[in-house]
Amino acid sequence: MSDSREQARHRALTELRATLDSQAWVEDADQAPFLREWRGRYQGRAAAVLCPESTEQVALILRHCHQAGIGVVPQSGNTGLVGGAAPDASGEQIILSLRRMHRIRDVDADNNTLTAEAGCVLADLQGAAERIDRLFPLSLASEGSCQIGGNLASNAGGTNVLRYGNARDLTLGLEVVLADGRVWHGLRGLRKDNSGFDLRNLFIGSEGTLGIITAAVLKLFPRPRTRVTALLAMNTAKQAVQLLGRLQQVSGNNLTGCELMSHASLRMALDRVAGCRDPFDTAHPWYLLVEAASAGSTQGLREELESTLGRALEADDINDAVFADSLQQAAALWRLRESIPEGQVRFGASIKHDISVPVSRIPDFLAQATPALEELVPGLQVCAFGHVGDGNLHFNLSQPPDANREAFMAREVECNRLVFDLVDSLGGSIAAEHGVGQLRQDALEHYKSGVELELMRSIKHALDPDGILNPGKVVKG
Repeated sequence: MSDSREQARHRALTELRATLDSQAWVEDADQAPFLREWRGRYQGRAAAVLCPESTEQVALILRHCHQAGIGVVPQSGNTGLVGGAAPDASGEQIILSLRRMHRIRDVDADNNTLTAEAGCVLADLQGAAERIDRLFPLSLASEGSCQIGGNLASNAGGTNVLRYGNARDLTLGLEVVLADGRVWHGLRGLRKDNSGFDLRNLFIGSEGTLGIITAAVLKLFPRPRTRVTALLAMNTAKQAVQLLGRLQQVSGNNLTGCELMSHASLRMALDRVAGCRDPFDTAHPWYLLVEAASAGSTQGLREELESTLGRALEADDINDAVFADSLQQAAALWRLRESIPEGQVRFGASIKHDISVPVSRIPDFLAQATPALEELVPGLQVCAFGHVGDGNLHFNLSQPPDANREAFMAREVECNRLVFDLVDSLGGSIAAEHGVGQLRQDALEHYKSGVELELMRSIKHALDPDGILNPGKVVKG
């Protein structure tokens, strides 16, 4: 950095320290949790860590950073998986944490909306909706610590996408601070608004590279009174996809979750996570966790599901089925699915892929990718699980039991190329719900078309011409 650039940065930070309240400035000794991605894959340095308490303070910070050319890394709960909220190693960027912006500004039961600031923890928003007998359906494993600003910046998915959609589908309006400190006040709770370009969707999923989301108007839904949860066992992934279609036919929008798990992935949870118990007497190649929910009576819904699954059993399309007869039993079935990532961590090193393909192509992907990878790295464990209802698979590869961790991870580039080439050939995406961040930036350059990349760069340049917003993330150039 040139002396003039260094002087401008020093002057901007000095002015910010004099202007912001004391709680907005994180001292050097307390910065460590902000500098490291929670999985430990990415760690950097920062010129400062700032925690504004209002949109006005965010705007002030960005005005100074824009004038001085300081890179700004937005951060919410820091629960991301692709390094999107981690600074680089230069020590010249600042981290802008939104954790102090945690106010719920408005709850409108008649309009079925909730207006919240970016630092609100997802679980707290779910609780606020429940208190007015409504549902905010975004649900993630990290919901006790992730924040809605990060959820929106990454267009988070989760287990309810099948019925309610991604974070983008759950958002009506946004408040966004632009790179130069101007504020777009777009907090409108409208379900119909064709008065120009949909600016909201530019910022959702942009991972903080186009603007910093400071608040959002979120959709609420009638709260389900009862749920029907079942775990099904079957021989093939194709049977799971076909059964999904039949369940949607009989339950319609009441089908809220449909989670596919391979035998290998389920064993990760059963063998290594306390409290997980196999509800079946024998092992099966594949499992499907399904859940349907209704705001009204579920007696008819359960009967329809039981009838459909009974016919599937008779036709040998599934091997067995277990229904939850209580909330505790339903929680135990979901615990199996939610414990797979923890079990995989305890198993050893893993190469992770968050991919999506058309639902109909899931069996093709699994049938081609699994043997190819087993041939490439003999002894590896394919841990495949995910949201089959929306085509999103977490296709993770665990090290062979007797392998050296570093030697296995050295094969990551080869494994990624094999998986991503196949995903691309099937019309899929290499980043389904976790985003691009730093982890998938090079792959994005390879698999996106030239036209797509040019459009993305044009939008980035228009909104952030100096490239100060989350530099080094998502799109290059």
